[in-house]
Order: sequence, then structure tokens, then C-alpha cells
Amino acid sequence: MENMAFWSIAALLSLGVAALLIASSLRARAAATAGTADQTGRAQDIQVYRDQLAEVDRDLARGTLDASEAQRTRTEIARRLLEADRKQGTTAATGAAGGWIAAGLIALAVAGAVVLYNRIGLPGYPDLPIAERLAEADAAMQTRPSQADWVARLPAPALPQPDAEFTALMEKLRDAVDPATATDLRGLDLLARNEAALGNFDAALAAQTRLIAVKADKASADDHAALAEILITQAQGYVSPEAEQQLFRALQIDPKNGLARYYAGLMFSQGGRFDRAMALWGPLLEDSAADAPWLGPLRAQIEEVASLAGIPFSLPPLKGPTGADVAAAQDMSAEDRQAMIEGMVQQLADRLATQGGRPEEYAQLITAQTALGRMDEAKATLAKAREIFAGQQGPLATLNEAALAAGIAP
Repeated sequence: MENMAFWSIAALLSLGVAALLIASSLRARAAATAGTADQTGRAQDIQVYRDQLAEVDRDLARGTLDASEAQRTRTEIARRLLEADRKQGTTAATGAAGGWIAAGLIALAVAGAVVLYNRIGLPGYPDLPIAERLAEADAAMQTRPSQADWVARLPAPALPQPDAEFTALMEKLRDAVDPATATDLRGLDLLARNEAALGNFDAALAAQTRLIAVKADKASADDHAALAEILITQAQGYVSPEAEQQLFRALQIDPKNGLARYYAGLMFSQGGRFDRAMALWGPLLEDSAADAPWLGPLRAQIEEVASLAGIPFSLPPLKGPTGADVAAAQDMSAEDRQAMIEGMVQQLADRLATQGGRPEEYAQLITAQTALGRMDEAKATLAKAREIFAGQQGPLATLNEAALAAGIAP
């Protein structure tokens, strides 16, 4: 019934517009026909003016006009002749069929618009104001799947295969730290981080939850953000209601916590609240240090989120080193600077090997290793990272881009 009403109104409007345009076209045709008659009259006027010029010449020859009078008369007649000739040249002469051709094209255009809209439009789709869309997005976020439901849908990830030495260290750590009873905060932190890096997320969650319980009211924003990150990593990037609770708690403790702000923005982006995502990500981009672990994924997503939010945004260039960093580097010898760079690269490699990390960090390490000429190490890093993030399209795309830029693809 709604479709019938829509098409009835659309038909009336289309016919009305077509009728007005066709009527205007036919009036132009009638005016053109009248203009043709006017042209005939102007042609006669032109001939009269030419005859008058000839008569002036004859009067001058007979002596009935003196030279000055003859010149004034010729000037006046010539002016009228030029005016008549100009009007005749600028009057449009339209053929008898021109008006009907224009009318046919107008009707064809209107009919084509109706057919095109019927194919690609949504005539029965109701209006959806922004307030209703935001309300629907909020409602959908409230009913989104839980952590357990979401993880149950996912394919089993490919787990990293640590070397024998690391495996032995992990066994010792597990023997020393029992997530059910341990009170050693350092041990619980190490256990949570390394179990997460190995893909043992249930064990990592147990250790991090125990750490927060032992700290009680002294648990920091970083502690809660780390628990949220384990949940999100287990869900392969999905921010569940359980992760949201930990992010909310982290931001209650420290509203400036970068990791919690990034993941909270990701949650709103996943829920269709791009405006709220930008409210978090815009200031976070300004506040983030150049080595912030969330900066890479934030920069990769923020432009699209801003566009979906309807917010004009241009991604600023990456932040460089501070003035103090530059001054310190300038005071070093070339050998010292090279040693400093190699040390930073090695620190990143060691951290990723023991604690794991984000695909952007592996990409950063690949780029740094190739810049230092360590091609074999870069290839090994790429292979290891591809094993860790196997089956995850987003992380694999990040790694492939880094490999291509470094010249070690595929």
C-alpha cells in the first residue's frame, strides 16, 4: 500500500514536470514560427533601405541633392539597414518538427528516471532520521554477542610454536604461579602476558583477573585495559560487552589511558556510533606518542571512521622525534647513533619474541631490519608473524604491505 501511494505521487509529479517542460518547448516552437514571419518582413525592409540608397545616388546625380545632404541621408539609411540586417541574423529559425522532438526527449528523460529509480532505488524504504539511526545503533550494541558466544563462532587460530628454551621457561613459570592462589604480582603479570602471546587466552585471562583481584582497589587503568586487550585479542578484534566493562573501569580510573581510549573507540566504530568513536580517537591521535602501540591501527582506521561520522578530517603526518631527541642524536658519533638504532631494533625484536605484539609492531620490526640490511632476520620475522596471525585478514594485510615495501615479498 505504501508503494502504491509513493508511485502515485511520483507519477503525478513526473507528469506535471513533463507537462510544464513540453508546454514550454511548444511555446518556443510557436515563437520560432512567428519569428520566421518577422524575418520575412525584415527582409522586405532591407530591400526598401537598399532602394532608398540607390535613389539618393540618383538624386545626387540629377543635382536635386547637394553632397552634404546626400551624405547625411546615406548615413541614416545605412544605420537602419544595418539594424534590420542584425535582427534578421540573430532571430532563431526552428523547424516545424523541432518542438515535437524536444517534447519527445523530455518525455523519454522522465520515463528513464522512473525506470532507473525503480531498479536502484528503495521506493518502499521509510525515512530514517539520524536520531533513529543512532538509537538503533545503541540498541544493537546493547544486544551484541557476549565474549563466549562470539569466540565460539570463530575458527581455531594458528598458535605460535615457541622454541624449546621458551617452552621450558613457561613450564617453570606455570609451576611457580598458580592463577587460582598466587599473590606474586610480577609473576601473574608475566604469566598473563606470555600466555596471551602463546594464544592460551583462557590461562591469560585467569592470570590477569587474579592480578586485578590481588591488587583490589589498587588495580590500575593499565591492569583493566590489559584484561580488555586479552579479551579482544581472543575475540580476534571484536570488543565484547565483557571487554567493554574492563575498558569502562580503566577509563574511570584514568580517562587519559591510551589503550582503553583506542579500544573504546573501536567498540563504538563496530557498533555504528562513528561519532562517539571520533570523540575518542580524535583527541587520542593528538595525545599519542610516536611509539604508542595503538598509533598504527588508529591511523589506519581513523579517516574512514571520520568519513562515516560525517566529520571533515585529514590525517596529519607522523610525529617525528622531539627536539631533545634530535639534539642528543646530533651529539653522538656515527658509530654511536648506529649502535643506538640497532639497540632499539633489538629491544623491539626481543619484546616481540617474548611477549608478542600487534601486527603493526611486527611490520615496524620488518621495516627496521631491512633498513639495517638484516634481510634474513626480516624474512624470519615476517614468517613468524604470518604464523601468529594466520587466518586474520587485517593483520596479514598489514604484514604484506610492510613486506612489499621492504622488498622481501612474498
